[in-house]
Amino acid sequence: MTREDDKDMASEPTTTPAVIAENVGKVFPGKKGAQVTALEDIDLTVARGEFVSLIGPSGCGKSTLMRLIADLDQPTSGSLSVFGKSAKQARLDQEYGIAFQQAGLLPWRTVRRNIELPLELHKVGKAERAKRSKELLSLVGLTDFGDNFPDQLSGGMQQRVAIARSLAESPNLLLMDEPFGALDEMTREHMQGELAHICAETNAAVVFVTHSIPEAVFLSHRVVVLSPRPGRIRAIVDVGLGTSSERTDHLRESETFFAAVSEVREHLHGSPDAVPMGVDNR
Repeated sequence: MTREDDKDMASEPTTTPAVIAENVGKVFPGKKGAQVTALEDIDLTVARGEFVSLIGPSGCGKSTLMRLIADLDQPTSGSLSVFGKSAKQARLDQEYGIAFQQAGLLPWRTVRRNIELPLELHKVGKAERAKRSKELLSLVGLTDFGDNFPDQLSGGMQQRVAIARSLAESPNLLLMDEPFGALDEMTREHMQGELAHICAETNAAVVFVTHSIPEAVFLSHRVVVLSPRPGRIRAIVDVGLGTSSERTDHLRESETFFAAVSEVREHLHGSPDAVPMGVDNR
């Protein structure tokens, strides 16, 4: 039995949610002994296979919440579980993949070897690595670019490689922190369609940080609107655009899409305590 077989057996679908956050808070030390409360009283459940976006003004704790889920930081209060495990155990069990705004590819490794890097670090055999990278190159539409180096690719293609790398170990959860933020609008919309296709193929749960309301609505089953710091959940909007496989460009012109965009915008900007979107506190 291979390592992937073991992982598949351990990852059989159950009713256990992908993420449960209960009364989660995060306080950072500030200057001269002061404290900065980034998150407060966060209660959120993300189901298996669900796409959930986090949106809110800069500094509201979106990326902080993602870092807590990824066990890159620890909550000050409350509890977090990932597939019924502690965030630390989920990280050790490679339950999630993570992608950031910058692709972060190693320039001296080919596209194929960048994708294989997580598998190589976890001592997966060469033949199995080659098989998995071939599957992922096909999934992200880069079959003909496996032997290219990152600087030979466009920004959108580099992000596809980064997404493929995050999927290398067949994670049940994908954490994405503004992965398309540096792309031009046309490429960004194309990548949103690509990501919807990938999510439909893999059925991974996704927690996605963005500043773009249309992007959040197009991709998500639910959009979580956070308040200005300290970040609290102001509203959770059920988008109602169907499954990830149904997220095609024509939906951007639908009444349901515009209604959801308007609802998210009202929750985001409708309170007098909202801060300008350009102010970045964290």
